[in-house]
Amino acid sequence: MADTTIIDGKAVAEALRTRVKGAVMSLTKDYGLIPGLAVVLVGEDPASQVYVRNKKKQTVEVGMVSFDHQLDTNTPEADLLNLIDKLNNDSSVHGILVQLPMPDHIDAEKVIDAIDPTKDVDGFHTINVGRLSTGKEGMVPCTPLGCLMMLKGQLGSLSGKNAVVVGRSNIVGKPMAALLLRESCTVTVAHSRTEDLPGLCRSADILIAAVGLPKMIEGDWIKPGATVIDVGINRVPKEEEPGKFRLVGDVDFAAAEEIAGAITPVPGGVGPMTIACLLRNTVSAACRIAGVNEPPM
Repeated sequence: MADTTIIDGKAVAEALRTRVKGAVMSLTKDYGLIPGLAVVLVGEDPASQVYVRNKKKQTVEVGMVSFDHQLDTNTPEADLLNLIDKLNNDSSVHGILVQLPMPDHIDAEKVIDAIDPTKDVDGFHTINVGRLSTGKEGMVPCTPLGCLMMLKGQLGSLSGKNAVVVGRSNIVGKPMAALLLRESCTVTVAHSRTEDLPGLCRSADILIAAVGLPKMIEGDWIKPGATVIDVGINRVPKEEEPGKFRLVGDVDFAAAEEIAGAITPVPGGVGPMTIACLLRNTVSAACRIAGVNEPPM
């Protein structure tokens, strides 16, 4: 399709950060409330270190307080749980995020469920998962929330749309399906055992790709005019430059661009929205904890 819209995640994220900054200014002026985000990193995973640096930078840019805790790879699980307990009881901290993945000797699920659900800005705590599934107010995982915001910005109402989510992870697939159901979509979650996945994808008005396999979704799997959100971020070798890599999504972008009505690129699509939504969640958490109305964001 010559008129395919490329959804600019960088622009959408920048607009959201601007609204978050305005909300922080209002909270500081009206209530003396400055939202604080604590990020805990265990180990020295290079990708995680980049994410944490970006989170700190953007947290400070919107006027919030950043608390960073860098722990050694061999940190005992008990020490990490003690730190989380301290952050749970620290009134200056409104959001807590423990960067994934964690070292093998640490039970990630146990750590996540040790976070106060009201401060769980990643939305991974069992209580927040349950709240999302049952339609109650709670913290929503950042990446699915960012996807939803881009979808609504592109399409307006999603009611009645046929949505297919390819991938059933707890981080993206399952919460994405719950959010789409909340918007009155008809939702199908596909996975590795799904029969005739190409045919199922062709039925989708909204196609969410979140499997972590480069270019798995081919162009002819897409319904003409569909809106495609590509969550995948995969490093693949550059054929023209041996030893170097480039980022591609789970969708064959070049082929899909000819068919879709709108599509997110990789990079520059979903990725920038994740941190922006983390900042938004931290402001929401601060308002709930303080018992004040949340400014528009």
